[in-house]
Amino acid sequence: MGFQRSISSSSALKWLGFVTAVWVQSISGNNYTFSNYSGALKSLMNLNQLELNNLSVAKDVGKAFGILAGLASDRLPTPVILLIGCFEGLLGYGVQWLVVSRTIQPIPYWQMCIFLCMGGNSTTWMNTAVLVTCIRNFRRNRGPVSGILKGYVGLSTAIFTDLCTALFSNDPASFLVLLAVVPFAVCLTAVFFLREIPPASSAAEENEETRYFTIFNIVAVVVAVYLQSYDIIGIKTGVFSVAFASILLFLLASPIAIPFHSFIKSLNYGEQDDLEGRIQEPLLRSEIAAAEKEVIVVAAVAAEEEEKKRKKPVLGEDHTIMEAVLTVDFWVLFVSFLCGVGTGLAVMNNMGQIGLALGYTNVSIFVSMTSIWGFFGRILSGTLSEYFLKKAGTPRPLWNAASQILMAVGYILMALAVPNSLYIGSMVVGVCYGVRLAITVPTASELFGLKYYGLIYNILVLNLPLGSFLFSGLLAGFLYDAEATPTPGGGNTCVGAHCYRLIFIVMALASVIGVGLDLVLAYRTKEIYAKIHASKKSKKSGGSLS
Repeated sequence: MGFQRSISSSSALKWLGFVTAVWVQSISGNNYTFSNYSGALKSLMNLNQLELNNLSVAKDVGKAFGILAGLASDRLPTPVILLIGCFEGLLGYGVQWLVVSRTIQPIPYWQMCIFLCMGGNSTTWMNTAVLVTCIRNFRRNRGPVSGILKGYVGLSTAIFTDLCTALFSNDPASFLVLLAVVPFAVCLTAVFFLREIPPASSAAEENEETRYFTIFNIVAVVVAVYLQSYDIIGIKTGVFSVAFASILLFLLASPIAIPFHSFIKSLNYGEQDDLEGRIQEPLLRSEIAAAEKEVIVVAAVAAEEEEKKRKKPVLGEDHTIMEAVLTVDFWVLFVSFLCGVGTGLAVMNNMGQIGLALGYTNVSIFVSMTSIWGFFGRILSGTLSEYFLKKAGTPRPLWNAASQILMAVGYILMALAVPNSLYIGSMVVGVCYGVRLAITVPTASELFGLKYYGLIYNILVLNLPLGSFLFSGLLAGFLYDAEATPTPGGGNTCVGAHCYRLIFIVMALASVIGVGLDLVLAYRTKEIYAKIHASKKSKKSGGSLS
């Protein structure tokens, strides 16, 4: 009976940890909200577009120091990593609030860059703690885990934006208070529950995981539709706004029912099977022990023979960071990731200025739309890629290739400035950027293993500051300033479709390059995905027979 209770507690704690991980991801997309307060910084500090874009680059450069979080993930417990992230975010966004709220005088440009960098880096600690822990806890359902967690990161921008609009009339200073305080409070909660727990060891447990992940997906879709409805309705004042915020918080809290259900179900199962377990346990244990011993001996002999044949790991095995970066596949994945997230991040960082250039006065709706549709890209690609991997062994990089094709089409539409192109572009860029993030996370773990996954993931995330610098800081900044006219006080402005046309064309070409690289990677990894497919299929058959 004690053994059954131990299992039930472990299962419930694993799901409780995943719920808190979802909450952390719901508030860790603050890096994508720069457009919501960039206008205030630009006017207060009298910046031109290039200087403003370099501030957004500084924010993204914080992700480059995510390597520190990756190194720490193999040495420090999850709670410590979360604490580092939440305190760093409190300081980084707290100082930005002091400036925007005019509590203090605007600080020097280089100091603002440092605090933006700190705010950006804080999310790498949160994301690393959450992703590494959850991928290890649910290692046979990596696609859904990645899709759900990255999906909530995508929704977080809309959550912050809509809550600020509902409660504070979209005030930039109030928005920065949310960015500073809410992640701090949520991470302190996760510190107590997010732990590494042994993954599922039977087909029955895996089936239970699949059912629970389906519930998480349904709740996430309801949240996304609810946020989008709020943007479309447009009633954002008074009692309606308070009711909206209350219902949103209830929806975000609702997944807490899953660990409670898991705990009660496991307890009931343990009570029903207690007598049978007492009678059969000695025999079963002896049989299992003998079988396990035989498997271990055979595996050890096979491993020893294989080690003699080769020294370097092959795809699908654990790679150290040096072994990974010396492979062609790592750099194909790295550069294709750059083509996708770099261009997408440039659009998100410049969404405020793009909207103003095309004549829109309220650009917050485009920021929110990019976030919500990014969620759909993340959650659908995670679930669908896992389904087709189990069904037909479809390589995950093919989904990246498909998203890059769609992204290139979106950039062309925005370059042509067809009617409502910014609405279409916001949705397309959001979906495709979401697919990129959700697919690359499990792909890296499947190709290079889980042992050093925290560090490998953060090496790939270097594409965020690199892409922001290349496509937002350099490309968008220089080409916008070339088209803009100076304004009194040292800034500049540009109105018209020509402001960003060349920028969109260059990013469309980069997306086409990304398509080619994704197809190459899909071809090179088709054998490892065939093995993963066969493994999943055989385990499912074994579970059915037993």
